[in-house]
Order: sequence, then structure tokens, then C-alpha cells
Amino acid sequence: MQMQDVLGLILGGGAGTRLYPLTKERAKPAVPLAGKYRLIDIPMSNCLHAGIDKIAIMTQFNSVSLHRHVFRTYNRDVFTSGWVQILAAEQTPLSADWYQGTADAVRKQLIEIREANTKYTLVLAGDHLYRMDYRKFVQFHIDTGADVTVAVQPVAADIATGLGIVKLNKENRIVNFTEKPPRDKLEGLESWEGAEKPFMASMGIYVFNTPVLFELLEGEGDDFGRDIIPRAMREKRLMGYVFEGFWEDIGTIQRFYEVNLALAAADAPFDFYSPRTPIYTRARFLPPSEVHDARLSHVLLTDGCRITDATINNAVIGIRSIIGPHTTLKSTVLMGSDYYESNEAKDENKRLGLPDMGIGAGSYIERAIIDKNARIGAHVTIRALPNRPDEEYTNWVARDGIVIVPKNAAIPDGTVI
Repeated sequence: MQMQDVLGLILGGGAGTRLYPLTKERAKPAVPLAGKYRLIDIPMSNCLHAGIDKIAIMTQFNSVSLHRHVFRTYNRDVFTSGWVQILAAEQTPLSADWYQGTADAVRKQLIEIREANTKYTLVLAGDHLYRMDYRKFVQFHIDTGADVTVAVQPVAADIATGLGIVKLNKENRIVNFTEKPPRDKLEGLESWEGAEKPFMASMGIYVFNTPVLFELLEGEGDDFGRDIIPRAMREKRLMGYVFEGFWEDIGTIQRFYEVNLALAAADAPFDFYSPRTPIYTRARFLPPSEVHDARLSHVLLTDGCRITDATINNAVIGIRSIIGPHTTLKSTVLMGSDYYESNEAKDENKRLGLPDMGIGAGSYIERAIIDKNARIGAHVTIRALPNRPDEEYTNWVARDGIVIVPKNAAIPDGTVI
């Protein structure tokens, strides 16, 4: 299989309201992950490891930071035949509308997709965490004579109700598709009867024969999962590729928080230490992290941090994080900073009554997400509360019981949340 015949098409996502306020100033694929990566790095790395050298990223909402990260990170050698291309939503003589859904986004870029001149189009989400060998995925598509292939994950009944569930026959052909079936409608949707995980959930990852993709997009329907895949099931040979590795759709604040903290555990479900398939990201050339008189347990610690006399448990500490003395962080995702503050900047902070970037001395933070460049003052308390309602203020937001301090926000000294 020549992967030069495959176009990798990564969907940049919509407004990302379920990840707000992390998406207040950035697209979903640009949201930081594991302290030093961004979500877009996952499908990009999978594509590069598979030898896919033509990659297009479709963007629309809050796309500036995503564009900046892609241009700084994924520069192809001038001697390679491939490219990484941004396909931004645009007005044309044929359409003045923005993307109306996943399928509509692809439909509006059919000219560029045709120019890529590939036999197969691999459609990927930009906000999932997994490591997949796309070569095996595409080879399965070819070997089974499929027109369209959907990557599917075995799931149990308690998870199946929140996902799109497909039913496979004995040759792995998809014969039924049900979007988020209620618990009492699950009977008969099993693909592996008697298994611990008998249901097959669509991962939102597809391989199309490119001419078939063009044909399907000629009809109505703006969404792959809701419109295009059900039509392909009726009109084309639609197959299911079973993927049993780790996979998470990081589409909500709750899942973002839980997945990041799981990565800090001793038995983390995703391996960033793979010698053969590393996850790529922007090379920042940061200094080593300094840790003095601190107590760290189950901590994912990244580059360029300075931690002094702190107690940190079950946490992700992002790049350039500055954590002052006598602080405590529990079950917290700290994203770090985009730059270090100079002494002159710190003097200006004092004049303006602003805390320095990072976590101030004597602060206690539990069950929180602290976005980039946030300023947490001295003796600030952010504590988990049972049944905390969703609420939003100028400098902090509560979602799913988690307190989020947005990017560039400042929490004054002595604040209690």
C-alpha cells in the first residue's frame, strides 16, 4: 500500500462550546494536552508515522492559534513531495456560508481535495486522543473492497448510549447505524454477542474512496455521522474497522479534565514514551525544570518549570509553570505559560496591582483547570465543592464541578473560590 495515495483530512471542529472557556480564544484542536502538546498533534503524528505526506487541516472558529502552531511545528522538507495545508472557511462565488457541519466543510473544499489527486481520503477528527496505525486501517479498507470504512471501538452498554452505534455482520460490513440509542433500544445492536464490550461505537474516523466521497457529497446532508454514513450504508459497501486500543473523544470539560489527570497516573492509559511513534509538537528549546524542596506525587511535569517548596498531587504541570512556595495543588491541570516574565514586567505588575504569572505563594488549588498565562495571586484558595453549579464570572468559570481559570485571567491575592 502506497500511502502517497492517501489524503489526510483533519477536521478542525466547530465552536467547541462544550469545551468553553478553553475554546474562548482558540479552536478545539489547539487546546493544550498533557502540559506540552495540543490536540491537533495527535492526528498529525499518526499521519506522519503512517507515511501520509499530504495533510489538510480544515479550520473555521478561533483558528489563529491553531494556524500558528501548525506553521511553527509542521514544516515539510523542500525535498519531500508532500505538504501540510490549512483549508480555512472562506467565501467563494459558489458559497458565502461558513461550514455547516463536518460533511459540509469537506464539500466546500472539494476543489482542493480534487487537486490532491489521491485514491483515498482519510477523514480525521482534531480532538481525539489515540494512537492508530493508519496503514492498517487503509489496508483493511482496500482488502475488504470497501467504498467507505468507519473506525469503530468496542464499548459496553453503559457507554453505548452516548455514542453512535453501528452493527457489524460476520464480514464486518455495517448493516445498522443508530445515533445515541437509549438503554431500552440496545437489544439487537450487538456486534459481538456475549462479549464484555458487545457494541461498536463509531470513532468519527473514516476512509473513503475519493470518487465515492465526491458522489456522496453531491447529495444533501451536512454531517458525516448523521447524514453521509447512513446513506453510504444504504447505497455503498460500508465496512467497520475494529480498533481496540485506547481512544478518547476529548469533547467536554469533564473528559478533558479526567483524561489529562489519567495521563499523570502511574498506569497512564496512553503512552507518550513510545520510541517508534512519538507524539510530535512544537520544539521550544526550553530549559530543564527546577524543583526545590517540593513533594510531588502522580505529577506529569513538563519543560521549563520552577517549583519551590510546594505539595503537588495528581496534577499536570504545563510548560513554563511558576509555582511559589507553600502552595498546594491537588487534582489540577495547570497549563503553564507562553513566555517568561522579565523583571521589568514584574515591576509593572506590582505597579498595576496584578499578580505575576503562575501560582502565588501560599495558595491552595484543588479540582481546577488553570489555563495558559493565568495569574493566581498569593494565598488564593480554589477548592472543590459538592454539587457546585455551573457559573461564570470575569476571571473564573465553573463547569461540571470544576473551576476553570481562563487564559490570561488574573485572580487577586486572597481570593477564595
